[in-house]
Amino acid sequence: MLHVLYLVHDVSDPAVRRRVKMLRAGGAGITLAGFRRTNSPIAEIEGIEPVDLGPTRDGRFAQRIGAVARAAVTIGAKLSAVARPDLIIARNLEMLALARRANQAFGAGVPIVYECLDIHRLVLRNDLIGKTLRGVERHLARDVKLLVTSSPAFIANYFKPFGQIAAPVELIENKYFDTMPVPADDLPESDPPMAPPWRIGWFGALRCRRSLELLAEFTRRQNGRFEVVLRGRPALSEFPDFHAFVEAEPWLSFRGPYRNPEDMAAIYREAHFSWAIDFFEQGQNSEWLLPNRLYEGCRFGAVPISMASTETGRFLKQQDIGVLLSEATPEGLETALGRMSQERYGKLKSQVMTRNPRTWSYDRSDCLAFVDKLRGLAAIDGTFAAEALA
Repeated sequence: MLHVLYLVHDVSDPAVRRRVKMLRAGGAGITLAGFRRTNSPIAEIEGIEPVDLGPTRDGRFAQRIGAVARAAVTIGAKLSAVARPDLIIARNLEMLALARRANQAFGAGVPIVYECLDIHRLVLRNDLIGKTLRGVERHLARDVKLLVTSSPAFIANYFKPFGQIAAPVELIENKYFDTMPVPADDLPESDPPMAPPWRIGWFGALRCRRSLELLAEFTRRQNGRFEVVLRGRPALSEFPDFHAFVEAEPWLSFRGPYRNPEDMAAIYREAHFSWAIDFFEQGQNSEWLLPNRLYEGCRFGAVPISMASTETGRFLKQQDIGVLLSEATPEGLETALGRMSQERYGKLKSQVMTRNPRTWSYDRSDCLAFVDKLRGLAAIDGTFAAEALA
C-alpha cells in the first residue's frame, strides 16, 4: 500500500477531509499532519489521528510564518513515530517548506507533490514582498515531482507566466466526491417549490463582504421575492460584524456550519440557486478559481449564479447553464433574476440536471487513477520500488 504523508495548512478545513477520503478510496494509507484553526487539537479525520503542528490564525500572515518556523524545528520529533512515507503531499506554500524539512528527517529521497489550490494575493504583488515569495516558492518547488491544482486559470495566469514550477501538472477540480459511481438518472428526491420566494444558497467559506452587501441590497429591493440562506464558515477576520449584519437583514439568514458530504444533498435541495461569486481577491484568485460550491450546487440541481468574466463564468458558458451577470450591482442582479418565472426557472434547472453527473463529481475510479499516478512517482524515485515490482 502506498504510504502518503499529507502535510496541510489547516486540518479542520473540510477540503482536507475530502482529499483524505479521495486518497483512501484510491487505496493509499495516510499519515496526516498539519496546523489547525481551532483552539484545541483535532481528534480525528476519517479515523486518522492527525499529528498536530499547532494553531494558526486566518488572515494573520506574520503569525503563520512564525508557526511554520517553529514547526520546522520540531517536525522531525513530531514525526519520529511515523514510518518513512513513500510520498509527501504538501498543501500550500508553507507546507512545502515543511515537506522539505520532513524529507530530511526521513533521510531524504522521498518524492514531494505540491498541492496549490489558491494563489495568495501576496505572491502576485510586484514589490519586494511578492518577488521574494515567488522566489521562495520556485526554490522550494525546484525538484517537486508533481503540481496538483484545481483550475486551468491558475496555470495560465500564474504558474506558467511566472515560471514557478517545472514539474508536470495534475488538474484535480474541486468536484464533489461520490464514493460510488454517479448514476446517470440520479435526480433530486425533492425540490423546493418552483415559485417565490426564490432561494439563493451561499454555502462554504463565507469571506466576501461585497457579495454579502450585494445580496442584502438585492433582496431588499425584491421585498421577499428572493431570500438568501448562508451556511458554512464565515471569515470573521474579513467581516467581524457578519452575524449582526445578517440578523439585521430581513431576507438573509445564517444557518450555521454543515457536514460535507453528509449534509450536501439536503442543503442544496432547499435552494433554487447557488451563489458561485467571490470578490475576495478580485482580479486575481477570485476570478481564476473554480469553487467547490460550483460543483456541489450543480451536483444537486441548484442553478449556479456567476460573473460572466470569471473562469467560473467561462466554464458555465461552455456548459450552457446557469445565470451569468455582466455587472456586480443590485441592478445587474435585478436584470438577471428579478423577473424570474416558473417557466424560466424550470428551464434553467433542467439544463443543469441534464449535464453528465461526472461533470460535477469524482467517483472511486478517479481516486484509483490519482493514487496510481502517485504510486508511479514513488516507484520512479525508488522509494516504492519493492512493492511496484511485487
